Amino acid sequence: MGEVEILAVSQNHELFSRTIAGLLFDYFVEKGIEFYPTGSFTQEKEGVASAQADESYCIGTLKKTPDLSIEVVFTSGTLSKLKRYQELGVPEVWFWEDGLLTLHHLRADGYERIYHSEVLPDLDIDLLTRCLLMTSRVEAVREFRRAISQGQ
Repeated sequence: MGEVEILAVSQNHELFSRTIAGLLFDYFVEKGIEFYPTGSFTQEKEGVASAQADESYCIGTLKKTPDLSIEVVFTSGTLSKLKRYQELGVPEVWFWEDGLLTLHHLRADGYERIYHSEVLPDLDIDLLTRCLLMTSRVEAVREFRRAISQGQ
């Protein structure tokens, strides 16, 4: 039996989702990584699984299944969503929850918790997290840009 998910998107949810997207956009451009932001399009394997990430990206070329899906969690759903993403074959899934980014990479037997992105191996996750927690969006973007342009 399938599950129905009812979403009420809060202002804080959108703030973090859009900030993550903005910082990653800067990262891709600064590092010269070709990317396709596919947002929250419905990823679906008919009759098996469906998901709508808050942000998703194809790296290098546009594909049916994104290389990276990101969920901003303010209620629940991390484990159940991972099962859906596994069915869809999404290589990497990140969750932003309680001020922490957790990363999961798909292996033959399911997702493994990782601490550095395998899709974006040069991205400093601690830097991204630090900037997401800053109260000023302007200062967060400036700090992120400064650090990635200096290779930190």
